[in-house]
Formats: sequence, structure tokens, C-alpha cells
Amino acid sequence: MDVLTITEKRGANYILLELGGVISSYTFVDFKAKAYSYIQETNLVVDLSNVQSIDSSGLGVFMGVFNDGEECGNVFYMMNPSVEALNAINSTGFTDTFNIIHSVTEVV
Repeated sequence: MDVLTITEKRGANYILLELGGVISSYTFVDFKAKAYSYIQETNLVVDLSNVQSIDSSGLGVFMGVFNDGEECGNVFYMMNPSVEALNAINSTGFTDTFNIIHSVTEVV
């Protein structure tokens, strides 16, 4: 069974969601709710270093959060994507569109 863990942390100008496991149509609901809410408030960083896979549902959340962030003046960052996460992101053709960082110190 697919499981997605979410750990939240707050920084001075961002909220960090550390994700672990699988982002799929079975697990994305809680992540989607948090991400859409937080991007309205501040910059959002998702740590993808412990993500094992991402399906089209998860990628759809990323695109929606990215677009919402642009509309409200906040930035959506992906931090340290695992090989599996990076392969999924690359499959979208939007790798250069997303803000991929290695540390929260890169949040503007």
C-alpha cells in the first residue's frame, strides 16, 4: 500500500514540507490541501529527497501549486529531489520551469 509522510517546518519566509514515500492518486489529497493553502501564505519548499515515486496526480499538484504561487507572488521550490522524483519531474518537460534547490538557504 502506498504511503506518503509529510513533516512541516516553518522558516522566516517559507514553509517546508518534507515528503517521504509515494505521491500518487491514493496519497496526494493531504499534500495537495496543505500545498495549495501554504503557497497562498508564503513561499513553499517541498523536500523530495525521500520520495520513492510520483505519478501524474502528484505532478498535477506541483503544476497547480507552481501556478498559484506565481499568481499570488510566492515561489514554489523543490528541494533535493530523489532520482525517482527527478525522473518524474523530467518526464513533464518542465524541469527548467520549476525552482529546484539544494538547501533552504536558497529561498529568496
